[in-house]
Amino acid sequence: MSGSVSTGTQFTREGDYGIAEAVPHILVVDDEPDILRFISRCFRGQGFAVDCASGVAMGLELTRSREYDLIVLDLMMPDIDGVAALKALVGANPDQRILVLSALTDVTTKVRCLELGATDYLSKPFALAELVARVRARLRTGSEAAPTRFLRSAGVTLDLERHTADVGQGPIALSGREFELLHHLMRRGGAVCSREQLLASVWHMEFDPGTNVVDVCIRRLRTKLGGEVIETLRNVGYALRSTA
Repeated sequence: MSGSVSTGTQFTREGDYGIAEAVPHILVVDDEPDILRFISRCFRGQGFAVDCASGVAMGLELTRSREYDLIVLDLMMPDIDGVAALKALVGANPDQRILVLSALTDVTTKVRCLELGATDYLSKPFALAELVARVRARLRTGSEAAPTRFLRSAGVTLDLERHTADVGQGPIALSGREFELLHHLMRRGGAVCSREQLLASVWHMEFDPGTNVVDVCIRRLRTKLGGEVIETLRNVGYALRSTA
């Protein structure tokens, strides 16, 4: 059983202000679908790019083709022992930050994982707030790059501190929801976002109640930024228009 993978946001590393440079990329390896869905939705809502693997084999395969700022690894996996996976990950990249997330709560297992190179250990059940806090703390640890204030994509510059946007004519004030929506679209780097995805990530709605809040917010953003910035793909969703 090699597991399956759900690939999150894909980013390029082109330019001094490429999306991948601004957004931490996290891999979550866990065989429980509900936990994968729960954590990935939370992380994306926090502004992280996320890949999910339901098996260790697939998780290891992903690490061979891309780099991750942090890996969240469950120990009790059906295909490969989590401790063996931890050893393999650390052996391949001694600097890899790994947060072990496991139902095993005994001190012996925790100490062993930390001695093998795990960056942190959090026992299940866990509080999302604590998980996010630990992830942010570990991402800060050893980081040599200064915090990124500006996000740039499709001719738009988003000020993450002042919550303003600029399309070349000076700062444009955004409401809280407009900022979150534009931030989400820019993190996606031109990929299409469905209304359901936007409702879940920006409005934190688990289902579509039939509201048109997404369309209304998109219209407001287009009025402020210009009609060419956000593209509508009929019956699919929205995306930042490519400048290529």
